Amino acid sequence: MKLEEIGFYTLLDERTKNISGTSPLWRCVLILTERCNFKCPYCRGLRKDCQGDMTLDRAKEIVDFWADEGLKNVRFSGGEPVVWKDLPALVAHTKARGVERIAVSTNGSAPLHHYEKLIDLGVNDFSISLDACCSSYGEEMCGGCPGAWEKVVSNIREISKLTYVTVGIVFTEETINTCKDVVMFAHDLGVADIRVISSAQYNEALTDLLDLPTEVLDAHPILKYRIENFNSGRGVRGLADTDSKRCHLVQDDMAIAGDYHFPCIIYLREGGEAIGNIGPKMREERVEWFKTHNCQEDKICKQNCLDVCIDFNNKAKQFNNDA
Repeated sequence: MKLEEIGFYTLLDERTKNISGTSPLWRCVLILTERCNFKCPYCRGLRKDCQGDMTLDRAKEIVDFWADEGLKNVRFSGGEPVVWKDLPALVAHTKARGVERIAVSTNGSAPLHHYEKLIDLGVNDFSISLDACCSSYGEEMCGGCPGAWEKVVSNIREISKLTYVTVGIVFTEETINTCKDVVMFAHDLGVADIRVISSAQYNEALTDLLDLPTEVLDAHPILKYRIENFNSGRGVRGLADTDSKRCHLVQDDMAIAGDYHFPCIIYLREGGEAIGNIGPKMREERVEWFKTHNCQEDKICKQNCLDVCIDFNNKAKQFNNDA
């Protein structure tokens, strides 16, 4: 699978040329709970007004709104979404609404049969956190949960045999020296792709990965894309002065937590203000935000926008002749 074809990373020209407030929603993220059984040291949790569990009825209403807008890809996240008891019912409902790609972001620590059930109900994409390649580091990154790292590793290996799995590897200043070993370890687990990223607190280019074997890069398009960026001196996060000041993505992406919709999941997690409340006017509100918001002047966007989002917006800028 090519990077251009992956729902949550697509750089398709067709999408960038036709993006608007009425084009199909491409990718949406729904935060189901802030609760989590891990205490990862780099995680800062959710803002207080977005905490608590979403009700199943509310979650279905949101999925229905998105499906009516032509939603292609959805991601259920948290916190840890697997601890939200209604996840199987929501997945089944989403599948029945015809959503093509149903993703779950998880720490991978639940019993394997929970993930197998979710696959049977319609999940075809798991993003699993893997921030270490040995149990001592692994349990530290999991917040000291005994035995958690071994369970996560075993689950990644088994789930990868059943469906599409990416691992997300967040590196901090304390763990950057392990990055190559962790990537090679993840590759050996049989995952479809590997997403490496520096934590928001660290936010440096991961140059230690520049000498990864060609066969590893060729097996993982997201990893290869990011390593090529590192090789050109570019980090994962942050706008250059020449990058688009408009976020075209906000028109066909959506992130929801609590009672609010946000520009993107990063903006939410970095404590940015919501665009507005959940309701029938969300897409109109997002188009207005797109027209009036200058990302170059927004500290969150300027420092934290991801490389793939920047590339998308720059391409959309060209196609739409933005100033």
